[in-house]
Amino acid sequence: MLKERNYTEGKILNSLVSLAFPIIMANVLQTMYQLIDTFWLGRLGANAVASVSLSFPILFLVLSLGGGLTLGGTVIVSQYKGARNQDQVNYSSSQTVAVIFIISILLAVFGYYMAAPLMKLVGAGPEILEDSVNYFQVSSWGFIFLFMFFVYQSLMRGIGKVITPMFIVLATVLLNLILDPLFIFGFGPIPGYGVAGAAIASVITQGLSAIAGMIILFSGKQGIKIHFSQMKFDFPWIRRLFFVGIPSSLDQSTRAGGMTVMVMLVTSFSSDIVAAYGVGARILSLVIVPALGFSIATTSLIGQNIGAGKIVRAERVGNLSSIIALCGLSAVGLILFVFAKPITTFFIPNDPHVIRDGTVFIKTMAPSFGLLGVQQVMNGVFNGAGLTKVSMLISVFSLWIVRFPVAFILSHKTPLSYEGIWWAFPVSNLLAAALAFAYYKNGSWKKEALIEKGSGFES
Repeated sequence: MLKERNYTEGKILNSLVSLAFPIIMANVLQTMYQLIDTFWLGRLGANAVASVSLSFPILFLVLSLGGGLTLGGTVIVSQYKGARNQDQVNYSSSQTVAVIFIISILLAVFGYYMAAPLMKLVGAGPEILEDSVNYFQVSSWGFIFLFMFFVYQSLMRGIGKVITPMFIVLATVLLNLILDPLFIFGFGPIPGYGVAGAAIASVITQGLSAIAGMIILFSGKQGIKIHFSQMKFDFPWIRRLFFVGIPSSLDQSTRAGGMTVMVMLVTSFSSDIVAAYGVGARILSLVIVPALGFSIATTSLIGQNIGAGKIVRAERVGNLSSIIALCGLSAVGLILFVFAKPITTFFIPNDPHVIRDGTVFIKTMAPSFGLLGVQQVMNGVFNGAGLTKVSMLISVFSLWIVRFPVAFILSHKTPLSYEGIWWAFPVSNLLAAALAFAYYKNGSWKKEALIEKGSGFES
């Protein structure tokens, strides 16, 4: 059996890379679900794709709640791992699984019975209402499995075990590639369920990944062993989980809401501008994947080192992570700046107006990608220290206090017109990164460790 890696010792760069790479790959693979669904549903027609697309904003908001609370588990477990308190690692993991399981059931029931009103709320017309409702209802039952895998993945990240979750995601994506056409179109004794078939395929793969994750956690073979006997609700502990997790949930929800409002602003211009924005948004969504990967890896390393009482080493982690994010994503931004026109042409090949506007958008935004990376890594530092509220406030500042107002003013009150929207991205990235880095260098986060000796947290 291989010796377990100690992330509170050794070379920080090696620790960062070994954690970040599998997380980035897992995030990339998870985005494949949507691409696979879109590919096969596109064979049914535009209405099929539209009926599923309408569900994404609501699904994202629901998943933000689960993702935020599971991050709370990551932070708590990582700090106990650093403190070498295995009993509390197991206890905290058991409590997290129990809480997330109950929440997932409540959200599944809510989603199933509220599917029709929610789809009408987001604008489903009569031609796609039935399909969108069916898709959302089936997907709602998948919340239980999806959240159980999320909690497994988050707990494993908290103790630095990121390889197995990546392989589980890879296996489910490959299986989904087979099950999607099977349940959408039918084969042999299996009838075709149309749009709902894509949701059925996803629920099956989510169920298998959740079962695999729970088996690993109950077996105790990968650093965490959960017990049914430790799942009786400990309300003081649960308050801690919500204290850390809810700000992260609001952070993610804020991002979803901010992007939605930006889309509403863009749609006040022509369809060409909307298309150009869509290309830029896709590029941004790809760039954010490595940034989030390093952010999550930083959270785990910071948490473990704070738990071990190694504050100086934790700060060194933050310094190195920010340098890597700044240099790495600036290099990516430079490449995208140079190849902005071919990239836009790849997505929209036959429209010179969209190609021109999309190229300008990418060239305007790309030089600030390094700053975006710094902001995300700083959020990872604050999360690892248990200061998820700080990360949330920085996101609110970036999206609601800077990006949207700047985009509105520049696009409606200056000669820049719609290009003012493009400039809002580098401006918000710069100011958010500066604010986050200033707070980081202030050093107060180092005094706010979530777990301290004599805090009374251990129960």
